[in-house]
Amino acid sequence: REVEQGRVLVQQVFKISRVGTVAGCRVLTGIVQRDSRARVIRDSTIIGDYALDTLRREKDDAKEVREGYECGIKLAGFNDVKEGDLFEIYKVEEVHRKFES
Repeated sequence: REVEQGRVLVQQVFKISRVGTVAGCRVLTGIVQRDSRARVIRDSTIIGDYALDTLRREKDDAKEVREGYECGIKLAGFNDVKEGDLFEIYKVEEVHRKFES
């Protein structure tokens, strides 16, 4: 099942050679963790679903970034980030079935 963790707004886009496109973001709600996935939303339409490649906070790699802070996010296999995009951050958790006796 999917567990929603937070929402992120892309404020600025950086194109970095040998790296790709990095989204300069502000965490609007919740937290962002490095091992999460992101749904990219543009103009109220879901464009795609990607794993977080890197999560950085002021030049340093970060495990998580909390609400109100800014961070840099690079998505794996997606470089068409635009200012104003929303990232819906979530995690996929495995739920084990319970057997009742």
